[in-house]
Amino acid sequence: MHDIGKNIVGVVLQCNSYEVIDMGVMVPADRILAKAREVNADIIGLSGLITPSLDEMVHVAKEMQRQGFTIPLLIGGATTSKLHTAVKIEPQYAHPVIHVKDASRAVGVAGSLLSKEMKEKYVAGVRAEYVQIRERRASRDEARDLVPLTKAQANRTPIDWEHYQPPVPAEPGVQSFHDIPLEEIAAYIDWTFFFHAWELRGRYPQILDDPEKGVEARKLFDDAKAMLHRIITEKWLGAAAVIGLFPANAVGDDIAVYTDESRSETLLTFHCLRKQGKQPPGKYNECLADYIAPAETGIPDYVGGFACTAGIGIDPRVAAFEADHDDYSAIMLKAIADRLAEALAEMLHARVRTRHWRYAPDETLSNEDMIEERYQGIRPAMGYPASPDHTEKDLLWQALDAERNTGIWLTESKAMVPTAAVSGLYFSHPDSRYFAVGKLARDQVADYAERKGMPLPEIERWLAPNLAYEAD
Repeated sequence: MHDIGKNIVGVVLQCNSYEVIDMGVMVPADRILAKAREVNADIIGLSGLITPSLDEMVHVAKEMQRQGFTIPLLIGGATTSKLHTAVKIEPQYAHPVIHVKDASRAVGVAGSLLSKEMKEKYVAGVRAEYVQIRERRASRDEARDLVPLTKAQANRTPIDWEHYQPPVPAEPGVQSFHDIPLEEIAAYIDWTFFFHAWELRGRYPQILDDPEKGVEARKLFDDAKAMLHRIITEKWLGAAAVIGLFPANAVGDDIAVYTDESRSETLLTFHCLRKQGKQPPGKYNECLADYIAPAETGIPDYVGGFACTAGIGIDPRVAAFEADHDDYSAIMLKAIADRLAEALAEMLHARVRTRHWRYAPDETLSNEDMIEERYQGIRPAMGYPASPDHTEKDLLWQALDAERNTGIWLTESKAMVPTAAVSGLYFSHPDSRYFAVGKLARDQVADYAERKGMPLPEIERWLAPNLAYEAD
């Protein structure tokens, strides 16, 4: 679960006279339910940021049913949806299960569930809506809109490799960076998503002059700038990063990473997924491997990877704020640390393009240009639309020796700790672009599981949101 969103929900509820017991992140079901019994809780709330959280929520619902709970279960977080709640979670628990879209709605939902006058009608309305969602889902054949994997592979991104020479990295191999100056990183901050973290939707800087949100946004921005100044001058946080640029070639839908330029020995293989939806003429069934020269061409190509954090030392600072009952500052610090981590990823990518890989040495882009991605190449993250499988992070960590080089480690669900961290791959080809893999048919998932050497049910669990079929 994402600590910022959870904290904001807690603060909003506490400001409306609700007592909130925050158990932290990655808490197992048995501890959550034991605590709920101990304090005689009225409601249990779960929040999830990455896809493995979805399975854990289903497990908690099943455990609540098995243990005889009757209190409502609230579901929220970036990875959740009303659809997933209705189809996967609510059927597991005979009592109210409610998806809460954002923190601003938490008070209204809690109030309705705890009101003797309102609860019955409110719950009946939600249940009726969820029944309709399940019926619509059951009548929709998502696999009907997909093509067989072989046909998707035949419609790959067309790249003229015969007339293209991949750029050779100026500084190949793995490099780590420590004590990166925060003032340099801060220049790359995209403030738009800072406001989104506080559930103020809108683009920066326009949001500062918004007739409805402007006053609140300006106050928040002033507070953020003041704290950022202290973070930098008093060195509250530390930043570290690792990058790697490796010889590589595509082998089918995989990317083989070689130990050296002889390309005779494979260090590891990144596994990619291909868009399987039916495409109109002129559109392609894209796959990240399409952007790397196929091994059979004999063309030497390269792929990069990175991991970075701006959250070193954050925990004791947050704990101090929380001990002082200053939840606002604790949330503010986490939100700024997240922005600094994303800014560090942007800064690293710029340096890779101009210095380390040096395929765009004369690039001169403003921060706005970089936010709008007006540069050559992409840096897709594992667990996100173009590469939805979080387990690929294990391979990235292996290639970069990321934990030793940065201190960032992966949880069982492949979340990064510190949470103010970003990681992904680098692609240099001018045609490379971001895309969403979308829904997947059984044939590709089975092929992918075989390529990765993992049991099909395990891969289906990691790719659950992308499946266009019901896993066995």
